[in-house]
Amino acid sequence: MGQLPAAPSSGRVALWRRLRAAGAASVLNGAWVLPVTDEHKLLYAQLVEIVRAQGGSATVFATTATSEEEEQAIVARFQADRAREYDEFSERSGEFFAEIEKETRRRKFTFAELEEIEDDLDKLSAWLAKIKARDFFPNARIQAAKETLETCGATLRTFADEVYAQEGVVDATEVSTGSLDSDIPNSSLKKRERPRHG
Repeated sequence: MGQLPAAPSSGRVALWRRLRAAGAASVLNGAWVLPVTDEHKLLYAQLVEIVRAQGGSATVFATTATSEEEEQAIVARFQADRAREYDEFSERSGEFFAEIEKETRRRKFTFAELEEIEDDLDKLSAWLAKIKARDFFPNARIQAAKETLETCGATLRTFADEVYAQEGVVDATEVSTGSLDSDIPNSSLKKRERPRHG
């Protein structure tokens, strides 16, 4: 639990961002919960020092749910936070597909466009990695997101093949037969163990 002075607000914003980035769930005003891991213990220790240095107060303690219902309620908070992130990821992925579809209709098979779309895929991949890292109680959403990212990669590879053919780098017949080897790797996501929370 942490409390900071009302002003300046920058301290509260920084604390909120650090906790959210770590995947912490807010259970009460000023109270946050994270699974008990060495990484999270270190994070809490760092945040306690920061809060106290800014004239605030902070207390860290480990806890366990006293009933199955409480356990499920806490897990549900984590999953609800991740669900919102997966929803946003799905929306951005839709925009990715729409961009490729638009440029394909326009026959805009240029290197500049390819680089731009590759950057977009890199951002999606990095973003999903962050979501996965704080998805402590994964469900079907992570697999769906993984499959979406793989589809993004496959769609980009098809677009890239068209660019290579348009630029004369490869023969158009290689594109039509799908014989090109791509340098755009598929993403891989490993399962996380479900840790205790505290």
